Amino acid sequence: MLTVLTAIPAVAAVIALLAGNRAAVARSVAFVAGTVSLALAARVWFGIGTDGTMKFAERADWVPGLGIEYHLGVDGLGALMLLLAAIVSLMVIAASRKVASQPGLYFALILLLESGLFGTFTALNFFHWFLFWELSLIPAFFLIKLWGGEGRGPAATQFFVYTMVGSVALLLAFLALFLATGSMDFEVLTQMAATGELATAIQAHLGPITLWLALAVLLGFAVKVPLMPFHTWLPATYSKAPTPVTMLLTGAMSKMGVYGLLRLALPIFGHELAQVRTPLLVLATLTVVAGAWAAAVQKDLKRVFAYSSVNHLGYCLLAIFAVALPSGSSGATSLSETAALDGVVLQMFNHGLTAAAIFWFLTLLEERSGGLLGIDDFGGLRKPAPVFCGLMGIALFSSLGLPGLNGFVSEFLIFRGVFPLSWVSATVSVLGLLITAAVILTVIQRVFSGPLPERWNAFPDLTAVERLAVAPALVLMAVLGLVPQLALGTINATVMHLLAGWRF
Repeated sequence: MLTVLTAIPAVAAVIALLAGNRAAVARSVAFVAGTVSLALAARVWFGIGTDGTMKFAERADWVPGLGIEYHLGVDGLGALMLLLAAIVSLMVIAASRKVASQPGLYFALILLLESGLFGTFTALNFFHWFLFWELSLIPAFFLIKLWGGEGRGPAATQFFVYTMVGSVALLLAFLALFLATGSMDFEVLTQMAATGELATAIQAHLGPITLWLALAVLLGFAVKVPLMPFHTWLPATYSKAPTPVTMLLTGAMSKMGVYGLLRLALPIFGHELAQVRTPLLVLATLTVVAGAWAAAVQKDLKRVFAYSSVNHLGYCLLAIFAVALPSGSSGATSLSETAALDGVVLQMFNHGLTAAAIFWFLTLLEERSGGLLGIDDFGGLRKPAPVFCGLMGIALFSSLGLPGLNGFVSEFLIFRGVFPLSWVSATVSVLGLLITAAVILTVIQRVFSGPLPERWNAFPDLTAVERLAVAPALVLMAVLGLVPQLALGTINATVMHLLAGWRF
């Protein structure tokens, strides 16, 4: 099933490409493929169970002499990321209504990026995991380069160079692991790390470089999330990319870095990361607070929410680094670690859903305003467009962390877990919550409230089709805010299983 799920958007990409300039055909192909992919991803999620182990496993020899297997599988973490990638991809296809230039190529690249995401979240052998990791980079580069706004060329190049540096660091680190162990399988490497056999093998074959390998892997994922100071590519990329593409960048691609930390970095190099836990916590706290503060001073709405994404993913980094304790865990500490990582996994999904929805509303705002997205370009829009402002307000309040919506649950779990593990980092990071609230409320005040400029008297409200299109995402925000155990049962089982096999 995982192979079929990954292949569907890739095959559909070829069909969409053949559609050429027939936009309706290309978009229909993408929509059908996205819908089928979502149905299969939902089937995987509901079939994953609550024992925390890998399911839907596929395994076959590929290049045995090089330790390369075709090895797929998902647990609760992977299945939830598949579901998120499928949801966000379908939202992007729905939001891409006005692609005038080369629509066949545009939708083909969107589908190819979706296939890369699916492969990244299912592969359990480094060789083909890395192929899918890079596969997601290439279509993203061309989507920014060909359909972005003014200054898209430098932004696309910066995005490519930064992420490629991280990819090279990952490749070198895992080549070193292969030389030391003869394996590229994530499960094998995790088991070796848990017993201490991995560090012994690296020492014997390569010398005392285990910590350096850990830092190389960390760099690869830190750029992708991003962790400050490796974030400078993100604001330009998000603001210059077509707004629907930004939905995919922030909603799904940014989660690849957090996923990598949970699937590779902590399981394989947890002991080494625990040695540098304090500076990592400092950087995570900086990411939370400085990300929110940077969002507060932006004048372009896309840059506001670009920096807001840095802030929200900083919470995930804070929890991950707090969990990497350098000593054995007590019962109370284990409970805190579980709560923190439950929050991380749920935050990955919640932020992806909420951020994609916000940028979808920005797409609709951009279409109605003739391309304007300055925070001072509007005002009083709730008068001519009350439904638009009301529904976008739900997504904004979810991003703010309002109780009753999905964002609150994951952020609460993160801070519940982090406070006992690192109370100083958690206390300082609370400033990020306060600044984020101020940022969101400022956006609501400046865009929705106040006097209505005369030129927006006829600002069109959402059509019936647009209301139906955005409704499922908003309903899901409310459902997960009120009944989070629908996801937490599976997430908690996976987190406990992961923690049991990690060595710090």
